[in-house]
This record gives sequence, C-alpha cells and structure tokens, in this order.
Amino acid sequence: MPLPRSRLFLLAILLFALLLPPVQTHADESPPAVRIGVLAFLGDDASGQAWFPLLDHLQHRLPGYRFSLVQLNHDGLERAVTAGELEFVITNPGHYVELEARHGASLVLTLDRGDAPAAERALGSVVIAPRQRASLRELPDLRGQRLAVVGKEGFGGYQLVWRELLAAGLEPERDLAGLLTLGLPMDRVLAAVERGDADAGVLRACVLEQQPDWQTRFRVVGARSEPGFPCVTSTRLYPDWPFARLRGTPPALGRELALALLAMDRQRDGLAWAVPADYQSVHALFRELQIGPYKDLQPPTVMMLAERYWPWVAGFALLVVAWVLYTVHVERLVDTRTAALRAVIEERQQLAADMRASQERADHLARLSVLGELSGTLAHELNQPLATIANYAGSLIRRLDGHRLTDDAVREAAGEMATQAERAADILARIRGFSRKRRMPRAAVSPREMVDEAVALFRGMLGGAPRIDIASALPPGLAVEMDALQIQQVLLNLLKNGYDASRSLPAERQALALRLEQADDLLLITVRDHGSGMDDETRRQLFEPFFTTKPEGLGLGLAICRSIAEAHGGHLTAAPAADGFGSEFTLSLPLNASGRDAHA
Repeated sequence: MPLPRSRLFLLAILLFALLLPPVQTHADESPPAVRIGVLAFLGDDASGQAWFPLLDHLQHRLPGYRFSLVQLNHDGLERAVTAGELEFVITNPGHYVELEARHGASLVLTLDRGDAPAAERALGSVVIAPRQRASLRELPDLRGQRLAVVGKEGFGGYQLVWRELLAAGLEPERDLAGLLTLGLPMDRVLAAVERGDADAGVLRACVLEQQPDWQTRFRVVGARSEPGFPCVTSTRLYPDWPFARLRGTPPALGRELALALLAMDRQRDGLAWAVPADYQSVHALFRELQIGPYKDLQPPTVMMLAERYWPWVAGFALLVVAWVLYTVHVERLVDTRTAALRAVIEERQQLAADMRASQERADHLARLSVLGELSGTLAHELNQPLATIANYAGSLIRRLDGHRLTDDAVREAAGEMATQAERAADILARIRGFSRKRRMPRAAVSPREMVDEAVALFRGMLGGAPRIDIASALPPGLAVEMDALQIQQVLLNLLKNGYDASRSLPAERQALALRLEQADDLLLITVRDHGSGMDDETRRQLFEPFFTTKPEGLGLGLAICRSIAEAHGGHLTAAPAADGFGSEFTLSLPLNASGRDAHA
C-alpha cells in the first residue's frame, strides 16, 4: 500500500536534517579542564564520596575551570602522571616523595583532618590479627606468620610497618612465612584475615575503627601510645596526604587552587587543608628502607653483578678485570650521588629549620600581643573591684584598732567584699571565655548588650582608646540569634581598623561612631571612622585573603570577618562615609523569629 504524500514529505525532511552537518555554537567553548588524580585506597566508590566535597568546593569557588577527579590505584596514577594526563595529584606521602623525585611534583598544601595532633603527625598503620589469636600481641610475634598487605609500594599499607618490623629485628622477606599481596581496596586485607588466608594484616590507621564491632573481631598487634591520635596504631606517625602540583601545571593555577582550598571549612565542607607540612620523616623512612629516591644507596651484591653482566663471565680473567673496574665505577658513582643527595638533604633540613624558627618567632610575637592586650584589660577592669575590696578591708582594720567594730559593720563589709570578688571573677571569666579558641553555640542575644561588651573589651585593650559614640535605633527587647563571641570578634576587628586609620589625625577626628538599626528583616551594625578613607581599588580588594594595607598585617582579618558574617547568613560591606571623611563598615545579620517576637 503506497504511503500518503504527507508522510513522504515528513520522511524527506527528516532525511535532509540527518544529512546536514551539526551546527557549531558558542556552547562548545567549554572552560579549561583541570584533572586531579586521587589514589583510591578504599575503592572508587568510597574514594569518590570522600573527595566529592573538594570537587564541589573548587567548582563553586573557581567556576572558570572544569574540575574532574581521576581515581586510580598506585600504578594507574603513576602511568597517568608519566603521560601528562593530570594537573594535580592527591596521594599518600610516600608516593608524593617518589613523584617529587621522578616527575618534579611540588607540594601545595597538606590535608588537615582535625582529629590528629598536627598535620605532621596524622598518618600511621595498624597490624591486625583475628581476635582468637592471643599469641599475636607484639610485632616480634609475627615471625613465621603470613602477613596480608595491599602491596610493597603501599605507604600506609606496608612500608610503615616494614620499618617497624626491621626495628623489631624482623626482615619481612626472610623471617615471615610469606607476604600475601592483595592490592586495593584495603578491605581485601580485612577479608583475608577473617577468612584465615593470612595470620595478620596491615591497614592504614583509622580504617579499622570504621568496621562494625571491630574489637570483638580483631586484635591489634604491637599497639603504640601516640598522645592525641584518635585511632589505634602500630607505627610511628607521619604527615598527612599532600595536594601536589605536577610539572607543566601553571604556577598561577596552583596559587588559585591553594587559596580556594584554604577557604574550606571542615564543619561546613567536610574537609580542610593546611600549609605544607614537613615531610622529612618520610624521607628518613625511605632512606632507612633504601627505596624510592634512595634505592641507589643500596650497595650492589656479587649476585646482582653476575646477573647484570652475565656475558662477561665467559672468561675468568676478563670477569675479574670487569668486576674490579665495575666495582670501582659503582663505588665512585654511589659516593657522588650520596654526596649530592646529602647536600640536598642538608639544604632542605636547613630550610625547614629556618621556616620553623620563623614560625616560632611569629607565634611568640602573637602570644606577646595577646598577653599585652589581655593584661591591659585585666588592669582596667579589675582596678575598681580590687580598690573596693582594699577600702573595705582597711575600714575593718581601722574600726578594729579603734574598738568600734560591730557585727553589722563586719557583715556589711564582708558582703560588699564578696560582691566585688564575684564581680572580679565574672570579669576574669568573660576575658578567658573571649580568648579561648572554641566554638560557641548560637543563642538569642541582645545586640545592644553584645555591642556594649565588645566596646568595653576594646577600651580595656587600649590604654588611650578613642571616644566611641554608640547610637541605637533598635526597638526594646530585640534579640537576635548569633554566636556572640564571633560577632564581637568582628566588631573588635572593625574598631581596631578604624582606630588605626585615624590615630595619627587630630583628636577630634579620632572618635569612632557605632550605629545599630533595623532595616526590614535585617539588623545593621555600622562602624564609622573619620580617617582618610580608601580608594576604589583598595575597596575592591579589601576582603580578599592575604590583601592588606598594613606593613605588619597578614591580610586575613577582614576575610575572616566576612566569613563569620556569611556563616550567620549576613554580609559585611565597606563604603565611603557620606560626608567624605573616613569609611563605614556595615555588618548585616538576619532577624530570626525569636527576635521578631521579642519586640512584637
């Protein structure tokens, strides 16, 4: 039966459309790709979930790039780096040291898990055995036993324990019944130990605690006491995983990623990063095991020479001559490389020592600054209650000397002295609570009372504090849900900046103004100074990390203040004053339901 003409016409249009070349659009111009290789020691699914917050954070902070995670095992990651298929890598410290020596990888940041004592002491390994194997308690008990590992190249899966076995007098290749190499993910080691395929196994520290009822299923062999470390470990602790830039990746891109990753918050993003840790302990381990960059330090044996140069063994005389010449050559080569390597290590150790000394000096100055400010506050705040206590004590002595002391006078003086002592204790508690580094729960707080406390602290920290005019247009009873200590930190920073901007000016221009008002559903707190103001370029960069106009500044104060404001759902902005003198910083915070009901 012939097709109707309408259907034939539609078929012809469809064929014509299929034969047309695709239309190129501007959507094809995708942003540049940034590939980050990740060592998947727990398998692709577990590793993807662990690193997804990092990928999401980078894509949000740097929308001009297209980020992707490439999850690979040790060998796959090595091949991808060799082929130039990656821009950055996240791997274990041992693999990073090898990449640094072979491919010129450079350290950018170090992972900061937050539960370890420090980034330099955050990674270890644990040896486990079935719970019923009561004879396996210490590492020397592993002699003649089968040990399950992910592989000899595994840093936390074998090499850390290898070093401890050598220290305990065990050579794994000689004294163990065998090494059972299982590969990644590390869960295979747990399964092999439970099935009885191996007498013991090696896991990265903190993997065991993720297993349900692990204390009834396994025992720890050679447990060590590492203060502050939250997990069981059988080895010394080493630095955490690094984030490294590969050779060929633009340094500018590395700086952008470093700034973006430093802005990650552990409670908000699930991950956090710190400045690069010292990886000298990893180099020490590799030197002791003579692996990685230090494998050339291993002296050659006669068997190695015979296997490598077997054609020369044809004649006895030629063999002797060849062996002598080769031995001299190798020893000279080892000496040359050892000297060069020792020079590099000494230079690196000296650089690390200089960095530690500089950090210690900076920490010492910061502590002196905080102690000086708190001492000024204590002297200012405690003067009145201490003077009152002294007056009443002197009055009691004079009345006692004059035989005019009565029970009522003693009761009145003792009560007033107790009141003043409680007042002094409250002052100490307030200053100690403000200086303590801890997260405070949010609660409904009176903005005016919070501002008054911040101003009192500021005046106490400065001997010659300027006049601070406070104007409030808030309705009575208004309360706003906030972390009062964090908001006081923002106000103290703004007051200090205003004081720095105007303290070299005449006295009438050194006064600061603080205004509280309500605009729709927002609480507005404005700090105004009468300094010389800022130009547009400075104002645009004001809240960027590491930007500062002070010679001694770090450029982090206002960036942290803005982060605190945004964590409360608000904003922190800067604008020139309306009369042209000075600047105004406005902190806006949302009014919660309790705050609106309090003054309804």
